[in-house]
Amino acid sequence: MSRRVVRQSKFRHVFGQAAKADQSYEDIRVSKVTWDSSFCAVNPKFLAIIVEAGGGGAFIVLPLAKTGRVDKNYPLVTGHTAPVLDIDWCPHNDNVIASASDDTTVMVWQIPDYTPMRNITEPIITLEGHSKRVGILCWHPTARNVLLSAGGDNVIIIWNVGTGEVLLSLDDMHPDVIHSVCWNSNGSLLATTCKDKTLRIIDPRKGQVVAERARPHEGARPLRAVFTADGKLLSTGFSRMSERQLALWDPNNFEEPVALQEMDTSNGVLLPFYDPDSSIVYLCGKGDSSIRYFEITDEPPFVHYLNTFSSKEPQRGMGFMPKRGLEVNKCEIARFYKLHERKCEPIIMTVPRKSDLFQDDLYPDTPGPEPALEADEWLAGQDAEPVLISLRDGYIPPKHRELRVTKRNILDVRPPSGPRRSQSASDAPLSQQHTLETLLEEIKALREQVQAQEQRITALENMLGEGGFLTAPPPEN
Repeated sequence: MSRRVVRQSKFRHVFGQAAKADQSYEDIRVSKVTWDSSFCAVNPKFLAIIVEAGGGGAFIVLPLAKTGRVDKNYPLVTGHTAPVLDIDWCPHNDNVIASASDDTTVMVWQIPDYTPMRNITEPIITLEGHSKRVGILCWHPTARNVLLSAGGDNVIIIWNVGTGEVLLSLDDMHPDVIHSVCWNSNGSLLATTCKDKTLRIIDPRKGQVVAERARPHEGARPLRAVFTADGKLLSTGFSRMSERQLALWDPNNFEEPVALQEMDTSNGVLLPFYDPDSSIVYLCGKGDSSIRYFEITDEPPFVHYLNTFSSKEPQRGMGFMPKRGLEVNKCEIARFYKLHERKCEPIIMTVPRKSDLFQDDLYPDTPGPEPALEADEWLAGQDAEPVLISLRDGYIPPKHRELRVTKRNILDVRPPSGPRRSQSASDAPLSQQHTLETLLEEIKALREQVQAQEQRITALENMLGEGGFLTAPPPEN
């Protein structure tokens, strides 16, 4: 009779490796704001990092291929009047990013494929509805143009970015500051954690709490929670003795955790990054120099420790690449972008395989960039799973698509409060007219210059024809 000692898993030998020095992004002044967000967002096209900026808030957007030292005058995305606290790329358009700030606004930006010459200062639209700082952003996983924001006013607002309107406002669910918000896989439910030490599952369209668990972790430090692929919940927090913990919960039975893992004693809040395709959760602590990762399975003990990636430098933040941005021919199953004080370093998680062929078991079909629903359909009660794509031939990004904002009385629905002037979509016609006038003036000047050069060339040709090539006439201004 043979006894199996080692658990069988294709992810048992996953190992992390930092990219080479020339693949890092150097000389970036990462933000020093004391806020427990990741400060970094990445997609298959761009890397965005919140940076230090005088006189307001800003973040930098770099094409993934632009590695090495970043010019100190590289254009930033500026427009907020206070520090930026969170950024998030739209899952359905790789050129659209949302930013949340201490100035109580959310701005949505269209990033061009080319490198701009100046700072980007005009958002597509400004969303104003919170009365205090906005610290959390999260796009809907399946519905087009649906964005969630959570602020220091303990309110969650769900927006239709395409119109600038508030779809839903959940303003009486949380008695204290909200620490984290996460959608489930089809966007029908929310999981939230709050300073009152309660983990809640909310149906936003019904406006009610479906289930809640008080004190899932006994410690006083902030909690985090994410949904797993099968609808369970993973939470990170602290024990009464300040030991960091990872817990797996079944929402149908919130009495006891399905599994509980205790780790080390540290103050850094653990940010969980969950990959539904491999069912691996990666835990990155702010101020830590390591990434722990665990596999979630259906067999006891349900949460299996895999390994730890360690480095020397502590991390200020972390970005997590979507699956469609990975290199499948290298068996890469996850890629992180670790923020240091002055640089960003990619960290690649790989499953060692001998074959160079496509590995079907590592890369099941994964959510693609196409939305499954429109915002109005989701609001009306429809649910749909993400539209999946195959990575067999590698991911080919779609053509550049613009986010179109159709304005429906935004100013009538939510007038700006106070004297502060909003950088909103209502300013777009004026800025477009100014840009058009500038372009016309430049075209006129260029035309005059071309005419002057033509006259000079004609004079030179005449002199050559007469055989009297002595000196060229002076150029005309």
